[in-house]
Amino acid sequence: MSRLEAGLERLRLWDSALCVRFNGAVRIALVRRVFRIVSRLGDGVFWYALMLALLATGGADAFGPVGRMAGTGFVCTLIYKWLKSTTSRPRPYAVESAVRAGADPLDPFSFPSGHTLHAVAFSMVAIAFYPVLAWLLVPFTLLVAASRVVLGLHYPSDVLAGAALGALIARGALAL
Repeated sequence: MSRLEAGLERLRLWDSALCVRFNGAVRIALVRRVFRIVSRLGDGVFWYALMLALLATGGADAFGPVGRMAGTGFVCTLIYKWLKSTTSRPRPYAVESAVRAGADPLDPFSFPSGHTLHAVAFSMVAIAFYPVLAWLLVPFTLLVAASRVVLGLHYPSDVLAGAALGALIARGALAL
């Protein structure tokens, strides 16, 4: 086994072990319920409500930021759907016997976490225009990311990749 193969195997084992450890929390009913709600809000409900709230409170001044958020969401969706279909990585609960699905997935694939990708991208764009929202968006984004692993729907590496991609897409959207 080469050094690269050995390193990748260690990374895979670390990823699986962390997934199993975090997923153990899903056996606690209150934790499962809270993370299901957070995950469901992260499906898009929270972000669409935020955009509507910005338009309702900001009027015409909010068209630019909300348009930037909508465009960012569109690009995020294209990229994560392409990556999921290309990599076809199965979800942890489908591979790891110790991982229990705490919620129904939107699709069968794990890499990358689309919820995390969108949460990071939307948060970065929104905070760039409305820094006062950081107190709400940063904790919510962290909860969305955590929910994906706790619910057994993603490995930590899926979440980290989603966060990195979301940050890159947001930076690109803000640079335009």
